[in-house]
Amino acid sequence: MLLQAKDVNYYYQDGESRRYILKDTNAQFDKGKFYAILGQSGSGKTTFLSLLSALDSPKSGSILFDNVDIKQLGYEKYRRNKIGIIFQSYNLIPTLTAVENVLVPMSITENEIPADRLTVAYNLLDYIGIVKSKADRYVNKLSGGEQQRVAIARALATNVELILADEPTGNLDEEMEQEIVDIFKKLAHEHNKCVIVVTHSNEIAEQADQILTLKKGLLTVHE
Repeated sequence: MLLQAKDVNYYYQDGESRRYILKDTNAQFDKGKFYAILGQSGSGKTTFLSLLSALDSPKSGSILFDNVDIKQLGYEKYRRNKIGIIFQSYNLIPTLTAVENVLVPMSITENEIPADRLTVAYNLLDYIGIVKSKADRYVNKLSGGEQQRVAIARALATNVELILADEPTGNLDEEMEQEIVDIFKKLAHEHNKCVIVVTHSNEIAEQADQILTLKKGLLTVHE
């Protein structure tokens, strides 16, 4: 087990009452698997992903990585060294080229990175379908699908085992959506990554190894 949510609660306090976004949430995630967290808008799925990625912290309960509470690891250190995050809006730096965007996380991680980082960055981009001529373009000159591929390469740049993606195909057409999902499946099944995708798409969820459904703060795990 790579990642675990243990008795996680998240709520907003309104006077003396609490509005629960997540209630007594438990889940386990392993390497080599592609997971989909499915739910309608407002179901708590993005909140859950933000807790798994240490962008927010639970009101109670814990998130464990390799059986160690990520609070104990240090949230910033966990984000820098243990996970790659992919956002729906890509969150790339528009004043940099694609390859420069991929180089950014390599410069701040404490993980071991090969000395020739530029070659690694080009190879990563090529692997997920961005040829060198496009890798040298500013990212705002690339299509939405190409920008999402750059975001995936950036998430992989620090050689992490855990990839977290928030509605990563929300801005893409169906054909490009499938290409991105195929990359996630390949990362899980061929490269032994743990890939967790938050989505409202049943089409994406049906391709996952395991589906977790969030509804009104309650998580159901489907085997």
